[in-house]
Amino acid sequence: MRIAQLANFVGATSGGMRTAIEHLGRGYVDAGAERLLVIPGPVDTVTSTELGEVVQVRAPRVGGGYRLIVEPWRVTEVLERWQPTSVEWSDKLTLLPVAWWARRNGVRSVLLSHERMGDMFAMRSGLDTTSKVSIGLLNRLLVRSFDTVVVTSRYAEEEFRLVAAAAGCPVERVPLGVDLDTFRPVPRESRAGRRELRLVHAGRLSREKSPHLAVATAVELHRRGVPLRMDVYGEGPHRDELEEIAEGAPVHFHGYVDGRDALRDRIAAADVALSVCPGETFGLAVLEALACGTPVVTADRGGARELVDRTCGAWGSPTAAALADAVQRLAARPEDVVRRAARQRAEQFGWDRTVARMLALHAGERVGVLSA
Repeated sequence: MRIAQLANFVGATSGGMRTAIEHLGRGYVDAGAERLLVIPGPVDTVTSTELGEVVQVRAPRVGGGYRLIVEPWRVTEVLERWQPTSVEWSDKLTLLPVAWWARRNGVRSVLLSHERMGDMFAMRSGLDTTSKVSIGLLNRLLVRSFDTVVVTSRYAEEEFRLVAAAAGCPVERVPLGVDLDTFRPVPRESRAGRRELRLVHAGRLSREKSPHLAVATAVELHRRGVPLRMDVYGEGPHRDELEEIAEGAPVHFHGYVDGRDALRDRIAAADVALSVCPGETFGLAVLEALACGTPVVTADRGGARELVDRTCGAWGSPTAAALADAVQRLAARPEDVVRRAARQRAEQFGWDRTVARMLALHAGERVGVLSA
């Protein structure tokens, strides 16, 4: 099997999808598949690595530290030389013509859908409404262009269910995984030895990740007189706005944390992780916190909510007041019990299971429904 992964999203902090593609690629190679990774970059290069060839295609910057391949024919030229048996996308827009090339050439095409288009446009634009007609037309085009659409949660599946059924395109739900060896509990100070509640938020500080809501939740708790400290890890275009929201509250911005071990230690030291984006289609940050033994408060809708159950976290409507209520409910529960349950929940999401299901899809098999 020769699997080409197309990752048209490369930037300074590409977050969850970069992590997912890395772990999937390693799993494919470990299973004996040949793997090609195509990414955008400043110049054309080809690099041989232990995980297969990495082809960087010259592409312009599009803001926020990101580059985007805007000439699909450059990708098809790479694929024609490499001759994959299956191609995996994480881009719904600019590389769509490559899916048509795959269909003409008898190459399997698998779309890994990691965003709901309506939510993505609404959160990035700051507007509550988007064109449902335009998004519906795009989704109908997508399910007619790919052999299989993969979603990571029931929430992500909703936007495809009807149009995929009409087109006869399989939609498969494949939850992602978490690195359970890196993200794990570490020795920490118990809450019994201190007065303040320690909160953490880790992620890109851009509107589509809802960091504003996480910071506003900490501010609301501070207003209520709850002794706390919130640590925010990550960079992004809205940091200045977040610092304004947090003014006067014990919220500390640390910027980008270099290294997963260092990030793990910081997440594991917290009492509660805030991962509150209501439009999240999965939530790798949620799983990483749970794997560290840190319980999570999230919104009551979205893919992240499907990862958090009553044993390991709490949820509320996406408002600062409701989420602050959820934090207080969670903080009142026995610390050792909820932290143990958090780790046990994360252990249900190893990457080996995700890789096995994706390999089956690349081989043209159906994998059926798998509960998270």
